[in-house]
Amino acid sequence: MKLLHEGTITNQVLHKKLPFSMKRLYLEDLPVIEQIQAKVIESLPEKDSLQALATEEFLFILNERGLMVGAFVEDELIGFRALLIPEIDEEHLGWDIGLPPEQLRKVIYQEISVVLPEYRGNRLQQKLAEVIMKELPNLEEEYRYVCCTVAPMNIPSLKDKFTQAMHIAALKEKYAGLQRYILVKDLENPLGHYSDHVTVKLDDLEKQQQLLREGYVGIGFQLVQGFHEIQFAKPVL
Repeated sequence: MKLLHEGTITNQVLHKKLPFSMKRLYLEDLPVIEQIQAKVIESLPEKDSLQALATEEFLFILNERGLMVGAFVEDELIGFRALLIPEIDEEHLGWDIGLPPEQLRKVIYQEISVVLPEYRGNRLQQKLAEVIMKELPNLEEEYRYVCCTVAPMNIPSLKDKFTQAMHIAALKEKYAGLQRYILVKDLENPLGHYSDHVTVKLDDLEKQQQLLREGYVGIGFQLVQGFHEIQFAKPVL
């Protein structure tokens, strides 16, 4: 099987560096994928901060409706990341960010990304993102917009998305009433210049929604008196 990446990683429990590799995941990997997801969810203090995937959703991705990349230490799966080609329906994230109907088929989702607790702190989510995005051009269709949802207050996941130069384009109720940021990256025309920078407290969702309505987008974090606040700005087009 083709190796997509090789390196070393630190097991934070054993305090030991170990060789690891990344490769694409397939249908036969489904049982261990679900085991890893269950372990990660069990370790989370806020269970609803991660939108878990059902078996049917994993099957959808693994049956050529996306792709998954896994990180392995020896033969043990320690984390994975997924891209999903979404159905075009009323829940499509393209509607949430204001895309016209003819552009919806150009959207792919960054879906679930998980890493076992003992391997956190290695920037593994970011490395998985880099590898899976390099694999994106190998899909049959071409995609312009990478979208995802993140729970407010989920700082690690937001950091991961900001590191990839994604930005918050909307804040809406998704998944039966849960508040979620909708983030996007335009691969053909990524945003690069901003004006009118302002920071907002993480829990002030009302102010954030007001700024989004006024044309601001969320682009990163800023430490204010030791606490993370989200940085909003207006794109310079």
